[in-house]
Amino acid sequence: MTAAEIFNAVTHGGGNDFAEVVGLLEEKGSAWCLIGGLAINAYVEPVYTVDADFVLIAAALPRMLSVLEARGYRTSQHRFWANARRAGSDLAVQFTTDERYQGFCQRAVPAEVLGVLAKVAALADLFQGKLWAWADPERRSTKRAKDELDLLRIAERFGEYVALLPEQLRSKLA
Repeated sequence: MTAAEIFNAVTHGGGNDFAEVVGLLEEKGSAWCLIGGLAINAYVEPVYTVDADFVLIAAALPRMLSVLEARGYRTSQHRFWANARRAGSDLAVQFTTDERYQGFCQRAVPAEVLGVLAKVAALADLFQGKLWAWADPERRSTKRAKDELDLLRIAERFGEYVALLPEQLRSKLA
């Protein structure tokens, strides 16, 4: 069984939803890229996640949410993100609205994610985004723990990132 088949099975079609969202982003021609856990999985040994986190050029987000709603996704907007989810699917599609991430789209690289060719944020950008998230005192502790794990996973695989870790994280590497 492939990773895409496993993901699709455990998310009740989430892999199909991921492929559809990537296809729609490509079709609409806006600058976008994948960030978060699925993007990090393109660089290091994968861990399980049911989130697909994207950066989309801010001006294109309202239109994309409308397109997703027309295809049966429920959407909601929050302070720093917008969510989309199809009924029956466990995949949570999230678009960040944090301006700091907008430049990631220009440096994205093609990579296969769940059997789909996607634009994935450059590793340096993913690392920076995880540092921002990990350092956010308003972020839930469980989310910060996942951010910490992602930072450590990157540093273990790519030694040049060890020196960029905050000391309290660097000391956790064996």
